[in-house]
Amino acid sequence: MIHKEIIEAFSAIAREKNIDRAHLGTIIEDLFLVLIQKKYGEEYTNFSVIVNMDKGTIEIYQELTIVDTVDNPVVEISLEDARKVESDLEVGDPFIEIIDPTNFGRRLISTAKQFLNQRIREIERQSVYDEYVQLIGTIATGDVHQVRRDNVYVNIDKVELRLPRSEQIPNERYRRGSTIRALVMSVELTPKGPDVVISRAANDFLIRLFEMEVPEIEDGIIEIRKVARAPGNRSKIVVYSHDKRIDAVGACVGMRGSRIQAIVRELSGEKIDIINWSEQPEILVSRALSPAKPVNLLIMEDRPYIMAVFSDDELPTAIGRNGQNIRLASEVTGYTIDAVKQSEYEGPKHKTIYLDELKGLNKGQVEALAQVDVHTANDFLETESVDILALKGFGPKTLDKVRGIIEEAVTELEQAIAQEGQEEAVVPAEQERTDKEIVG
Repeated sequence: MIHKEIIEAFSAIAREKNIDRAHLGTIIEDLFLVLIQKKYGEEYTNFSVIVNMDKGTIEIYQELTIVDTVDNPVVEISLEDARKVESDLEVGDPFIEIIDPTNFGRRLISTAKQFLNQRIREIERQSVYDEYVQLIGTIATGDVHQVRRDNVYVNIDKVELRLPRSEQIPNERYRRGSTIRALVMSVELTPKGPDVVISRAANDFLIRLFEMEVPEIEDGIIEIRKVARAPGNRSKIVVYSHDKRIDAVGACVGMRGSRIQAIVRELSGEKIDIINWSEQPEILVSRALSPAKPVNLLIMEDRPYIMAVFSDDELPTAIGRNGQNIRLASEVTGYTIDAVKQSEYEGPKHKTIYLDELKGLNKGQVEALAQVDVHTANDFLETESVDILALKGFGPKTLDKVRGIIEEAVTELEQAIAQEGQEEAVVPAEQERTDKEIVG
């Protein structure tokens, strides 16, 4: 039975909604089954619908049983009526009745519109969900559609994606109609449709950008080992080259910084520290603390803890604004890092008294003592008086004066050491720890 006009009417709607013909055939079959249930009742299952989209046919079959007396015309047919079609049928035989789809009349049109729109919405939602589930972890590019307080909505081919405030780069401003790129984070099917969440703040977004800009990463020659981000401010990324001939950091930076600059522009000026991987923790941590350089590193043997010693003037750089630099270094290396000043770490016990730092000694005296390799207080006290008296400008009175200045400085240092020892004595024994010192 040819019903191309019905199929074409459905096809016109389906084309507008971008529904393929295979889905459309299933929708039409389900539609007629709904109409049959409304007309005859849901308890009857002796109907079948076959739609052939290529031939443009809709076939509806009703399976009946031949009886002498009909009690229920929905499932039964009299022997007399059945033999009008086939003369050799008997009571108990099955009989197939063909129903014309146009018999449903106006009900077909009104129900069809409602049913078709509902099914199309379901198919569209499922199609979007299926598509974006496959895209999780990839970068999507779309246009900003709406900017609200907690979310920015981005459109890609009529699909709406949501960029929550928590996944935005701080201080970025989004304008309606502008084009942005973001990582597809998650997809959830809700009663209102698929909720596709995207992110510009995720670590994986930075990784995907490097994969796009650095062919060696996509080819597997260079591996990204770890990433830590403070979105919009600073990122640290640890890279490793599986080919000794290729410099991992150089490949990521690119010719004249072309590759890294493209990524920095995409991230609104976010600074990126690229760190060459090392199996030696002292080297890896030293590189991760860039732009600061530690003087010493104290590595705990029993747990991932490192104390980094910095010169007094470089400590603020090592810590960074609000502790950002050292926090990112800890995250990217897997070590808990504490930063201390060199002066605080060394203390009086480690202080050397240099002669040129002492008040009371003039430049000529310091230079004369240097001629016999006397540079510190200890050097002076360990040198024979006769050797010092042989120096130009040193007589007995001068020698006694210089010795008095040096001995006074040494006494003050010993008093400071004694005071420090008393303070350490009150520290509970369980707070003591064994460190392995590695000189940077």
